[in-house]
Amino acid sequence: MHLVLLAAWTILWFAVVQPHGGFSWHYLRTGGELLYAGSGRADGGLNLYAHHPELQMGPVSFLAAGLFNPFSESVGQFLAAAVMSLLGLIILVVAGRSAAWHFLGTGTNHQRLRQRVLIAGLAFIPMWIEVAVRFGHLDDVLALFFTALAVRALTRGNAAATGIFLALAMDSKPTALAFLPLLLALPRRQWLRAGLWCAGLVALVWLPFLLSAPQSFAAAEFTIPNQPASALRWLGVDDPQTPPWDRPAQAAVGLALGCVAVRRGRWPAVVLLGANARIALDPSVYTYYTASVLLGTLLWDVIGQRRLVPWWSWIALITLYGTVFVVPHDPTRGLIRLGFVAVSTAYVLFCPVRDRRRRHSLSRSKRMRTDQAPGTAKCTALGTPEGSRP
Repeated sequence: MHLVLLAAWTILWFAVVQPHGGFSWHYLRTGGELLYAGSGRADGGLNLYAHHPELQMGPVSFLAAGLFNPFSESVGQFLAAAVMSLLGLIILVVAGRSAAWHFLGTGTNHQRLRQRVLIAGLAFIPMWIEVAVRFGHLDDVLALFFTALAVRALTRGNAAATGIFLALAMDSKPTALAFLPLLLALPRRQWLRAGLWCAGLVALVWLPFLLSAPQSFAAAEFTIPNQPASALRWLGVDDPQTPPWDRPAQAAVGLALGCVAVRRGRWPAVVLLGANARIALDPSVYTYYTASVLLGTLLWDVIGQRRLVPWWSWIALITLYGTVFVVPHDPTRGLIRLGFVAVSTAYVLFCPVRDRRRRHSLSRSKRMRTDQAPGTAKCTALGTPEGSRP
């Protein structure tokens, strides 16, 4: 039933937003046409980034976008928006199953877990429709979708799949680099395998462009205006355009915070922390940026903590999206964005979080030691002593 409600919620938002959507879809359509054109165009194929640094999407995004090019622009945009909206629902299913697997054997109440997914999903869907339908940013959609699949693989202990999905996320949108610390949440013996799969697939996708047209590196230097409502202004950066150190700083801060989270046993916060780094340091304030934050709060609310009400998903929605419509003063909105980043980062890293998985593991080990003590009966799988009646 919770999935039926979320599907209806998605359809409602899709119907409201779609008639005025597709704001940025032309970038994806153009990139797809250029990539599939190959050597038939001087600025196509592997020369794409050298001639079009404004196309900041990854090759996987253009490959996927090109699948809609046989249709007219309006039909292709509608179909793409519908598919991207469906991926949002799949992310909610994946997040719920990841949480169920993560808490396997801890006595988790799955009805409460479904309720958490429902409540967090009601906040997640409006922002997902913002990025998928209103803006049509297939690159962000794919990056977040593959990241959710990486979390699913992580909870199942599948090192190769975790590395592959994180690589596909970075191949779709380079900003997904900030989610890389998820690899460190795997058992240490699996780090090398996951890292090799990830690095190999990233190299396979990006190196052909960089080797064929070295000017492609110029795409990393593409700048955008530093908006008055950006949190960057409150950090004392008044440059009119993107400072040259800004994007490396976003990646470095996101990676550092993610590593701290994993070190403290809070890997479900990695996506939120990586998204926070972008929110705090990006010169622009596009509302679709908030979709990555909402994926981060979704994962934290359903996996990282055990409260029934997923407060952080709704706090993020109201703070980062709701204030756009009710707070007219640009610097005030920038301060609110920076405040959310500071408070949410401090909370997920340092506030006490109940860890029933660890406590359950310790109590189970204690029971096993008691059961195996001299003079005690061995326990069967049902927990009753051998030779006794249940």
